[in-house]
Amino acid sequence: MKKLTHWIIASAVIMLAFPWLAVTFIKGDGGMAVCFILFFVLNPIYVICAGVYAGKDKKRLWALPILTALFFLAGTWLFFDMGEKAFILYALVYLFLGITAMLVSMFIKKKH
Repeated sequence: MKKLTHWIIASAVIMLAFPWLAVTFIKGDGGMAVCFILFFVLNPIYVICAGVYAGKDKKRLWALPILTALFFLAGTWLFFDMGEKAFILYALVYLFLGITAMLVSMFIKKKH
């Protein structure tokens, strides 16, 4: 349970706090650039890392990719635009990346 708690806190910080920081402190074109970095670089890397880690202990951490995608959706809807359908697509892509990374990690662990 302790492992999952650390990952949930990290997911909350990355998927909830970072969008809030981008909206609150960076204005104009700089904010748009930071959002691009978040959506296309930082979030996918984090989701893949969380998925790989979840694949190492699938019985306890299977929900991690799902929680991460839900945190992303909650963070973007809270701080950008509530109900924006494009963010659902991003969340689904992050969910796919996380689950795929988890399955690959599980497969590699079984082979060794």
